[in-house]
Amino acid sequence: MSFFTWGSKDIGIDLGTANILVTVKGKGIVLQEPSVVAIDRKTGNILATGNEAKEMLGRTPEQIKAVRPMKDGVIADFTATQLMLKNILGKVGKKYNVGRPRVVVGVPSGITEVEERAVEESVIQAGAKEVYLIEEPMAAAIGASLDVGEPSGSIIVDIGGGTTEVAVISLGGIVVSHSLRVAGDELDEDIVNYIKKEMNLAIGDTTAEQIKMQIGCAMPLMTETSMEVRGRDLADGLPRTVKVTSTQIEEAMKESISKIVEIVKLTLEKTPPELASDIVEKGIVLAGGGALIQNLDKLISIETGMPVYVAEDPLECVVRGTGKTLEDLERLKTVLINARKRK
Repeated sequence: MSFFTWGSKDIGIDLGTANILVTVKGKGIVLQEPSVVAIDRKTGNILATGNEAKEMLGRTPEQIKAVRPMKDGVIADFTATQLMLKNILGKVGKKYNVGRPRVVVGVPSGITEVEERAVEESVIQAGAKEVYLIEEPMAAAIGASLDVGEPSGSIIVDIGGGTTEVAVISLGGIVVSHSLRVAGDELDEDIVNYIKKEMNLAIGDTTAEQIKMQIGCAMPLMTETSMEVRGRDLADGLPRTVKVTSTQIEEAMKESISKIVEIVKLTLEKTPPELASDIVEKGIVLAGGGALIQNLDKLISIETGMPVYVAEDPLECVVRGTGKTLEDLERLKTVLINARKRK
């Protein structure tokens, strides 16, 4: 197995819809940026990536376009993704003296072969020597320190920006999994629509995301919280500030949150009985940015009757999982999608 003699400069990437995280072997997480690119329409050159580009979303003049190249966890804009990856691998490569690295990338479990090839090709074009893909829930489980190689079952719920992935894992493989294209972005959209409908105010996605992170909840909080929100009045087009409460935001996100809870229940129903008893004992682990929504763990616990835990640093689980896979590749190579196909 010559291609598994790994050098010291391997890279793990969580190519998320909302954020892209990169880990370098032996260095830990070296980059965490929003998955946004600003491109000059005339020349096609990259003007900015990450935070800088995110600040341009919804604010760019004609000649600049700011795009989020990933949609629902997969590549929507191939060229922009390629540019973004090239830029990021270039940045990391320069700083950490990485030549042509071998790369492990986390991808959604419902990904098609065409989408798989698109990811592989993008990373190779961006300068990688070899690319391995790992399903995000598997990476998240490894990153959350679940022992995926054991013959007992674990369940992970990874709520990202574009997709919610629920997977039951045993013996280094995914036994049952469901992928739902309802996650963080959808919740932001729910908040935008709610404020538009109920308060006649237009707000942007970035503002909606801030509201979700600050006062979003899946069940009523002990004490209701609120925040001031600025937007454009839809009646007269002028800026206006309103006060929004956690109760209103809970109402706004209710429908999408219940879809997430349903997919967890559906996965549990499809789990083989032998593994189900392990899961009851170990509980459900939540990862991804969505795991930080207040009281979501409580709601899932009430709905499933099982203990629910939020992983440590849930946003970093997938990328930490890609990093741990790099470190222990001999034992974990069964978890790589395309390594399985190359045998």
